[in-house]
Amino acid sequence: MTAEVRIFGTVISTYTRIIEITAEEVGLSHEVTATAARSPQNHNPFGKVPVVEVDGLELYESVSVTQYPDNAHNAGTLQPNDPAARAVMDRWIAVGNNYLFPLFEHGLIMPWIMHRHAGMPLDEENIARALPNISRALAFCDAEITKDGAWTIGAFDLADIFLYCILRGVQLTPQGSVGISQCPQLSAWMAVTEQRPSTQATRWESEP
Repeated sequence: MTAEVRIFGTVISTYTRIIEITAEEVGLSHEVTATAARSPQNHNPFGKVPVVEVDGLELYESVSVTQYPDNAHNAGTLQPNDPAARAVMDRWIAVGNNYLFPLFEHGLIMPWIMHRHAGMPLDEENIARALPNISRALAFCDAEITKDGAWTIGAFDLADIFLYCILRGVQLTPQGSVGISQCPQLSAWMAVTEQRPSTQATRWESEP
Protein backbone atom coordinates (compact mmCIF):
# COMPACT_ATOMS: atom_id res chain seq x y z
CA MET A 1 0.00 0.00 0.00
CA THR A 2 1.38 3.40 -0.98
CA ALA A 3 1.97 5.75 1.94
CA GLU A 4 -0.21 8.85 2.09
CA VAL A 5 2.84 11.07 2.58
CA ARG A 6 5.90 10.22 0.48
CA ILE A 7 9.09 11.95 1.59
CA PHE A 8 12.10 12.16 -0.70
CA GLY A 9 15.25 13.14 1.14
CA THR A 10 17.85 12.09 3.66
CA VAL A 11 16.61 9.29 5.89
CA ILE A 12 18.20 10.63 9.08
CA SER A 13 17.51 14.33 8.81
CA THR A 14 16.10 17.12 10.95
CA TYR A 15 13.64 18.22 8.29
CA THR A 16 12.64 14.72 7.21
CA ARG A 17 11.74 14.01 10.82
CA ILE A 18 9.77 17.25 11.13
CA ILE A 19 7.57 16.02 8.29
CA GLU A 20 7.36 12.50 9.73
CA ILE A 21 6.22 13.77 13.13
CA THR A 22 3.67 16.04 11.47
CA ALA A 23 2.29 13.11 9.47
CA GLU A 24 2.06 11.04 12.66
CA GLU A 25 0.23 13.83 14.49
CA VAL A 26 -2.17 14.28 11.57
CA GLY A 27 -2.76 10.54 11.22
CA LEU A 28 -1.29 10.00 7.75
CA SER A 29 0.93 7.09 6.81
CA HIS A 30 4.37 8.07 5.57
CA GLU A 31 7.50 6.66 4.02
CA VAL A 32 10.94 8.01 3.21
CA THR A 33 12.73 7.35 -0.07
CA ALA A 34 16.43 8.10 0.28
CA THR A 35 17.14 10.88 -2.22
CA ALA A 36 20.36 12.87 -2.48
CA ALA A 37 20.00 16.64 -2.72
CA ARG A 38 21.83 16.86 -6.06
CA SER A 39 20.36 13.75 -7.65
CA PRO A 40 18.18 13.91 -10.79
CA GLN A 41 15.36 12.37 -8.74
CA ASN A 42 15.19 15.47 -6.54
CA HIS A 43 12.52 17.81 -7.91
CA ASN A 44 13.37 20.80 -5.73
CA PRO A 45 14.60 23.49 -8.16
CA PHE A 46 17.04 24.77 -5.53
CA GLY A 47 18.61 21.38 -4.90
CA LYS A 48 17.35 20.96 -1.35
CA VAL A 49 15.62 18.03 0.35
CA PRO A 50 13.16 16.82 1.42
CA VAL A 51 10.48 17.03 -1.24
CA VAL A 52 7.07 15.63 -0.30
CA GLU A 53 4.22 14.13 -2.29
CA VAL A 54 0.77 14.23 -0.65
CA ASP A 55 -2.72 14.32 -2.19
CA GLY A 56 -1.22 14.53 -5.66
CA LEU A 57 0.76 17.64 -4.74
CA GLU A 58 4.54 17.94 -4.84
CA LEU A 59 5.63 20.22 -2.01
CA TYR A 60 8.91 21.62 -0.77
CA GLU A 61 9.90 24.10 1.94
CA SER A 62 9.17 22.81 5.41
CA VAL A 63 6.60 25.37 6.53
CA SER A 64 4.27 24.70 3.60
CA VAL A 65 4.95 20.97 3.76
CA THR A 66 3.83 20.79 7.39
CA GLN A 67 0.95 23.25 7.17
CA TYR A 68 -0.73 21.59 4.20
CA PRO A 69 -1.44 18.16 5.74
CA ASP A 70 -2.44 19.78 9.03
CA ASN A 71 -4.90 22.06 7.24
CA ALA A 72 -6.17 19.45 4.78
CA HIS A 73 -6.44 16.46 7.10
CA ASN A 74 -6.38 17.73 10.69
CA ALA A 75 -8.50 20.91 10.72
CA GLY A 76 -5.35 22.93 11.42
CA THR A 77 -5.13 21.55 14.96
CA LEU A 78 -1.35 21.98 15.03
CA GLN A 79 -1.72 25.73 14.41
CA PRO A 80 -3.30 28.16 16.91
CA ASN A 81 -6.47 29.98 15.88
CA ASP A 82 -5.69 32.99 18.05
CA PRO A 83 -3.71 35.53 15.99
CA ALA A 84 -1.31 36.37 18.82
CA ALA A 85 -0.60 32.71 19.55
CA ARG A 86 -0.18 32.06 15.84
CA ALA A 87 2.37 34.87 15.64
CA VAL A 88 4.34 33.28 18.48
CA MET A 89 4.34 29.92 16.71
CA ASP A 90 5.41 31.47 13.40
CA ARG A 91 8.17 33.46 15.09
CA TRP A 92 9.68 30.43 16.78
CA ILE A 93 9.55 28.33 13.63
CA ALA A 94 11.41 31.14 11.86
CA VAL A 95 13.93 31.39 14.71
CA GLY A 96 14.54 27.66 14.47
CA ASN A 97 14.89 27.60 10.69
CA ASN A 98 16.86 30.80 10.19
CA TYR A 99 19.09 31.05 13.25
CA LEU A 100 19.23 27.89 15.35
CA PHE A 101 19.43 25.21 12.68
CA PRO A 102 22.31 26.73 10.66
CA LEU A 103 24.30 27.39 13.83
CA PHE A 104 23.75 23.92 15.27
CA GLU A 105 24.09 22.04 11.98
CA HIS A 106 27.37 23.55 10.83
CA GLY A 107 28.93 24.12 14.22
CA LEU A 108 28.20 20.86 16.01
CA ILE A 109 25.90 18.30 14.39
CA MET A 110 27.64 17.81 11.03
CA PRO A 111 31.15 17.56 12.50
CA TRP A 112 29.93 14.72 14.70
CA ILE A 113 27.98 13.03 11.89
CA MET A 114 31.01 13.10 9.61
CA HIS A 115 33.17 11.74 12.42
CA ARG A 116 30.79 8.99 13.52
CA HIS A 117 29.42 7.85 10.16
CA ALA A 118 32.05 8.83 7.58
CA GLY A 119 35.13 8.09 9.67
CA MET A 120 36.51 11.59 9.29
CA PRO A 121 38.58 13.25 12.04
CA LEU A 122 36.43 15.26 14.40
CA ASP A 123 36.64 18.94 13.48
CA GLU A 124 37.35 20.12 16.99
CA GLU A 125 38.43 23.60 15.90
CA ASN A 126 35.10 24.24 14.18
CA ILE A 127 33.21 22.96 17.22
CA ALA A 128 35.28 25.12 19.57
CA ARG A 129 34.55 28.21 17.49
CA ALA A 130 30.82 27.50 17.43
CA LEU A 131 30.29 26.44 21.05
CA PRO A 132 30.05 29.93 22.59
CA ASN A 133 27.30 30.90 20.16
CA ILE A 134 25.56 27.56 20.59
CA SER A 135 25.64 27.97 24.36
CA ARG A 136 24.16 31.45 24.06
CA ALA A 137 21.41 30.19 21.77
CA LEU A 138 20.47 27.39 24.17
CA ALA A 139 20.50 29.79 27.12
CA PHE A 140 18.29 32.20 25.17
CA CYS A 141 15.71 29.48 24.49
CA ASP A 142 15.76 28.44 28.14
CA ALA A 143 15.36 32.03 29.33
CA GLU A 144 12.45 32.64 26.95
CA ILE A 145 10.61 29.59 28.28
CA THR A 146 11.25 30.80 31.83
CA LYS A 147 10.01 34.30 31.00
CA ASP A 148 6.70 33.61 29.30
CA GLY A 149 6.59 30.02 28.08
CA ALA A 150 7.72 31.01 24.56
CA TRP A 151 6.58 28.34 22.09
CA THR A 152 5.62 25.93 24.93
CA ILE A 153 2.86 28.08 26.44
CA GLY A 154 -0.13 26.69 24.53
CA ALA A 155 -1.16 23.38 23.02
CA PHE A 156 1.36 21.26 21.13
CA ASP A 157 1.84 22.85 17.71
CA LEU A 158 4.17 23.01 14.73
CA ALA A 159 6.72 25.11 16.62
CA ASP A 160 7.15 22.24 19.08
CA ILE A 161 7.80 19.87 16.18
CA PHE A 162 10.32 22.11 14.46
CA LEU A 163 12.23 23.03 17.60
CA TYR A 164 12.30 19.52 19.04
CA CYS A 165 13.82 18.11 15.85
CA ILE A 166 16.31 20.97 15.55
CA LEU A 167 17.38 20.60 19.19
CA ARG A 168 17.40 16.80 19.25
CA GLY A 169 20.34 16.67 16.88
CA VAL A 170 22.23 18.93 19.25
CA GLN A 171 21.29 16.79 22.23
CA LEU A 172 22.78 13.71 20.57
CA THR A 173 26.27 15.23 20.59
CA PRO A 174 28.42 15.21 23.74
CA GLN A 175 28.71 18.99 23.94
CA GLY A 176 25.06 19.54 23.09
CA SER A 177 23.89 17.04 25.67
CA VAL A 178 25.80 18.89 28.36
CA GLY A 179 24.57 22.26 27.13
CA ILE A 180 20.90 21.29 27.13
CA SER A 181 21.20 19.59 30.52
CA GLN A 182 22.32 22.96 31.92
CA CYS A 183 19.07 24.57 30.69
CA PRO A 184 16.40 23.26 33.09
CA GLN A 185 13.31 24.57 31.31
CA LEU A 186 14.52 23.56 27.87
CA SER A 187 15.62 20.16 29.14
CA ALA A 188 12.25 19.53 30.79
CA TRP A 189 10.38 20.45 27.62
CA MET A 190 12.61 18.15 25.56
CA ALA A 191 11.92 15.27 27.95
CA VAL A 192 8.15 15.72 27.75
CA THR A 193 8.13 16.10 23.96
CA GLU A 194 10.31 13.03 23.55
CA GLN A 195 7.55 10.90 25.07
CA ARG A 196 4.84 11.85 22.57
CA PRO A 197 3.76 8.88 20.43
CA SER A 198 4.63 10.77 17.24
CA THR A 199 8.15 11.39 18.51
CA GLN A 200 8.64 7.80 19.62
CA ALA A 201 7.36 6.50 16.27
CA THR A 202 9.95 8.51 14.33
CA ARG A 203 13.07 7.89 16.41
CA TRP A 204 16.34 7.91 14.51
CA GLU A 205 18.36 4.70 14.47
CA SER A 206 21.19 6.63 16.10
CA GLU A 207 19.12 7.54 19.16
CA PRO A 208 19.99 5.65 22.35
